[in-house]
Amino acid sequence: MKWYPWLNQLYQYIINQHQVGRAHHALLVKTINGIGDDALVWGVSRWLMCQKPDGLKTCRSCHGCRLMQAQTHPDWYCLEAEKGKSTLGIDMVRQVIEQLYDFAQQGGAKVVWFPYASQLSESAANTLLKTLEEPPTNSWFFLSSLQPSRLPATLRSRCMAIALIPPDELQSLQWLSQQAPCDKEVLQTALRLNTGSPPAALQLLEPVRWQLRQALCNVLHDALQEDILKMLPVLLINDTEDVAERISWLLALLVDAIKWQQCTTCWMINPDRHDVVALLANFFSSRALHESTHEWMQCRENLLHVGAINCELLLTDQLLRWANRRNTSIVF
Repeated sequence: MKWYPWLNQLYQYIINQHQVGRAHHALLVKTINGIGDDALVWGVSRWLMCQKPDGLKTCRSCHGCRLMQAQTHPDWYCLEAEKGKSTLGIDMVRQVIEQLYDFAQQGGAKVVWFPYASQLSESAANTLLKTLEEPPTNSWFFLSSLQPSRLPATLRSRCMAIALIPPDELQSLQWLSQQAPCDKEVLQTALRLNTGSPPAALQLLEPVRWQLRQALCNVLHDALQEDILKMLPVLLINDTEDVAERISWLLALLVDAIKWQQCTTCWMINPDRHDVVALLANFFSSRALHESTHEWMQCRENLLHVGAINCELLLTDQLLRWANRRNTSIVF
């Protein structure tokens, strides 16, 4: 698993808490997409499973280290929803918890990681809550969440929250430029579209994905002046999560257009596409931009969280409503 330099400080903090006997048994990792919470949890887990740790490092030679390196350690659990399902049910959680109350098979720590804690069903969360109130000896829990506010308040209250935040933009740009040499404006755009996460930005810069983002910008430029429904095929490519991502790209352009009208463009999310941002700012009034932003946010929320929704119908309706705002708005 790839390690990132911005994880060092938080890793050292967590290990130091264990070394002085102050570690919390349940850590809620507030993270953003692709920033490296998986590497952080894996790194701390390896240290916990090591039978002869040396300061912040593992020995890499004991039986625990070898099992972790092979990803076959019987006392390390990663719980997430089964493929094709959106929730993590009570049965899987209950099964692992029962195993935690037995002796560790390797005689050491037991670690449970929930990479997507928001997947927990209500019953699964309640079962986990009871365990966190009276945890088994030498058992450690990690809950990663992109939106911790969606977790039950009672569950959050039993955890110690730590925030995995991205490095400053200068450091991120330096790292990213070494991985994918591009123009500075392109790198900045990729970073800002991914809330400053360098690994997520790197994934966006992969040729196929970046071309999709550019295609959205290009089609938007034409659709605003001709037929707004030209955007539909570009938005609908691939599955629901990809559509939601493209709506996020569109939202970023709308936010930039608001900044453009207010002459605060120094922190634009899309510094590489001033042409599209300026066009949006000219086609819509300030009120229409704010209302459109709210509507597209609601559209994205419905897409992600309303079951069995007709994606094409939802997008078509939103595009037509958006076109009406364009036609009735004040052109600057």
